[in-house]
Amino acid sequence: MKTVIITGAARGIGLATTKRFLNDGYKAAMVDWDEVELEHAAKSLENVLILPLDISQPTHTERIIKETYSKFGRIDALINNAGIAEFNPIEQTDFTTWRKTMSVNLDGTFLMTKAVIPMLKTTSGAIVNVASISGLRASTLRVAYGTSKAGVIHLTLQQAVELGEYGIRVNCICPGPVRTKLSVAVHTQEIIKSYHDAIPLNRYGTEEEIAGVITFLCSEDARYVTGQVIAADGGFEATGVGLPALRDAKTDIAHPSS
Repeated sequence: MKTVIITGAARGIGLATTKRFLNDGYKAAMVDWDEVELEHAAKSLENVLILPLDISQPTHTERIIKETYSKFGRIDALINNAGIAEFNPIEQTDFTTWRKTMSVNLDGTFLMTKAVIPMLKTTSGAIVNVASISGLRASTLRVAYGTSKAGVIHLTLQQAVELGEYGIRVNCICPGPVRTKLSVAVHTQEIIKSYHDAIPLNRYGTEEEIAGVITFLCSEDARYVTGQVIAADGGFEATGVGLPALRDAKTDIAHPSS
C-alpha cells in the first residue's frame, strides 16, 4: 500500500487531501504543529500516523521522514501544504513576521523535500508543493505571504529539474480563493462579491476540488507531468481587467440597439 505525507493536515486543504488519498487506498502521515486539532482531525480516520511537528525545524523534518518510514515501510508522495499567512501593509510587516512566514512556507518546503529524497528515489515518487495564486500575481497586504509563495513556485521548478533523473516528479498547485472556515469567517460579503466578479467561474473553489488536483498529480495518470505550475483558481489568473463590466453589459453586447 502506498504512503503519502501531508503537511498542514489538521484542517482545510490538507485534511481534504488526506481524506482523498485515504479513499484512493493510501496510508497517510498527517503532519501539523497544532497537536490538538491534528488529533481531532485524525480521530475517525484509519491508516494514518499523526505527527505534531514543525516543518520549519530541520530536526523535526528528519523525524517526520524517519517515523513515517518506520511505521509504513515506504514513502511514495509528499504534499508540502503547510503554510501561514499574515496580511499586513508592507510598512506594518516587521522582520519577525517576514521571517516566520518564510520559515514555514519556503524553508519548510525545502527542508521536507530534502529529507524525503532518499525514500522517494526508491519509489519514483511524487511531490506536490502548494503555493498560491498570490505567488503568481501581486496583491495588497501580501508582501511576505505572496513573496514566500512565489519562492515556492520557483523552488518547485528547481526541484523538478534536479530530481527528475531519479524518477521523482515535482509539481506545484496554486489555489485561488477557496471556501474554507477561515475565508468564511474573515471575508465580508463585499470581498466575496469582488472575488466572484474577478473569477470567470464566478465562485470560490472547494477544498475537495484542490485535493482532487493534488491527488491527480501524484497518480499514474500524471506520470509524465513534472515541473508544472497549475493554478486551480476558477480562471482567476487568466482574467484581465473589465470582467465585471463585461458581465453587466452582456445583454447590451448580445442585443445591441439599432
